[in-house]
Amino acid sequence: MIKKSIAIIGGGSASLMLAGSIDTQKFDVIIYEKNKALGRKFLVAGDGGFNLTHSEEISNFITRYAPRQFITPFINHFSNQDLRDWLHSLGIETFVGTSKRVFPKKGIKPIQVLKAFEQLCINHNVKFQFGYTWKGWKDKALFFENHLQQSFVTCPDIVVFALGGASWKVTGSDGTWLNFFNEKQITTVPFLPSNCAYQINWDATLIHKHAGSALKNCCFSCNEQSKKGEVVVTKFGIEGNAVYALSPNIREELMKQRKALLFIDFKPEFSKEDILLRFQRFKKTNMKSFLKDCLHLTDLQIDLLKNATNKETYNSINLIADKIKSFEVTIIDFSPIDQAISTVGGIHLDELNPHLELKKLPNHYCIGEMIDWDAPTGGYLLQACFSMGKYLANYLNQNN
Repeated sequence: MIKKSIAIIGGGSASLMLAGSIDTQKFDVIIYEKNKALGRKFLVAGDGGFNLTHSEEISNFITRYAPRQFITPFINHFSNQDLRDWLHSLGIETFVGTSKRVFPKKGIKPIQVLKAFEQLCINHNVKFQFGYTWKGWKDKALFFENHLQQSFVTCPDIVVFALGGASWKVTGSDGTWLNFFNEKQITTVPFLPSNCAYQINWDATLIHKHAGSALKNCCFSCNEQSKKGEVVVTKFGIEGNAVYALSPNIREELMKQRKALLFIDFKPEFSKEDILLRFQRFKKTNMKSFLKDCLHLTDLQIDLLKNATNKETYNSINLIADKIKSFEVTIIDFSPIDQAISTVGGIHLDELNPHLELKKLPNHYCIGEMIDWDAPTGGYLLQACFSMGKYLANYLNQNN
């Protein structure tokens, strides 16, 4: 039997899952990677705690994605539990943390996980070409330049693009490939930051005192979407898991109005009526004492309230209770795209069929972050990349 050839462009999470799952009795597989090694972004993502997926029930899990209908078939095909079982088969044991996120067991480093993926590919006779940057097409052939600036063309039977997004350029994800697809009349969406810091013009005195402080156990809302959690207040603005989860809502408001209103509930466990009742029972009349000793607001929260109100409002329990339950902050911009954890944009979803094949280029597929979908941090981004890689591998195995 004559094998078909597959060229995978990009050596990240989605492509490694694809290459490790493809039937190499049917296919000759080569990964073309512009860097000198695989998985650069995979390793960088592991620096802050190597979160591989999330353990929540699949019915809730798929609601974290936008658009949900695009990602759902891939997650259903290869779920968060499937990923844990697959990792176990490679000798990578995992555990569920207190946040329900899934991590490698203590002592297992990101590089060990990456090496396990790479070894699986080697065992499957996958070949690697490092230092090869894809530069588009020459006629119907893929055109590459290597690290010696030598040109190279190839015409594989099947092409899989796994080019990543546009954040963390140091890892190789720079989004410069968009123009190559536009030249083929394939619609793309400009990249924008997601899971990023957001700019706020804080009062200079307040931020000098509180930069680096956290707002914990609060509820954050934007455009009718809410998320409980914590954020860190910085000189630039605000960042953290709670606002990352609101990225689609914040981004929509910024694009429409050049600003986004973020509302913070400092005490989500209390209603306004609870706060008023506590004030009535509080023996002291000093507002700061009430906020600190009875409601247990932090110095940061109290200073935010003081900075945003006049003396009359601050000392009115009815008015200050409204502020505690809905403190308004104006976001004016994203962080620079290269500082974002992930991006949205890339290949427009309408350009792909249900099997991730480009409608205008038969036998050319796209997987991973290069497609225009979104997810919060917490393991959802990696899971979707793994799921797409596994789905496409099984599809190609069954249909060739």
